[in-house]
Amino acid sequence: MKVLLVTAHPLSASLCMRLADHLCETLEQAGHSVTRRDLYAENYDPCLSADERTAYFDKAFDDSAALSDVQGLVLVFPTWWFGLPAILKGWIDRSFMPGVAYDHAPNGGPMIPRLSGLRSVLAVTTLGAPWWYDRLIARRPVRRSLKWGVVKPCAPKARFRMLSLYQSESVAPEKLNRFESRIEAAAQSLFPNNL
Repeated sequence: MKVLLVTAHPLSASLCMRLADHLCETLEQAGHSVTRRDLYAENYDPCLSADERTAYFDKAFDDSAALSDVQGLVLVFPTWWFGLPAILKGWIDRSFMPGVAYDHAPNGGPMIPRLSGLRSVLAVTTLGAPWWYDRLIARRPVRRSLKWGVVKPCAPKARFRMLSLYQSESVAPEKLNRFESRIEAAAQSLFPNNL
């Protein structure tokens, strides 16, 4: 499979980058073609420009992120204040554009999905919060936003999975090893090498 792996952490030695490296190695060993994008290393501009917003309903945008070519999408990022890092949110805003990820429906109806080739999406995140706060109090806002606000409207047939490493600021080596094993299992499930 062609897999796009996007990372969004400002520190190259962060836990997120370690997890991204592990995922990339796992996918490549399974025979997949992985394209990595490190948004911070690229100095990616997350701001939607006035011209882009003005043209939002008037034209189809270029697929600069090459979303229409990928079969798998992997996002690795920290969860900050129960949301996406601004640089990743901006990448989504500027990549999942009309004419690329979806088309506007006539008369303002539901979006018409365009990412029919996208089969699987894996989101891997680190959080400082405990699991019970994210799941029971906050009700997993990042997962809901990605799955129902981005992936399903643009690629309704894509399988979606999110793995969250809770209390990551003080993670024990054994817990990290178990989480990396979960990542490997999710990658094997979502990105089979027999396609």
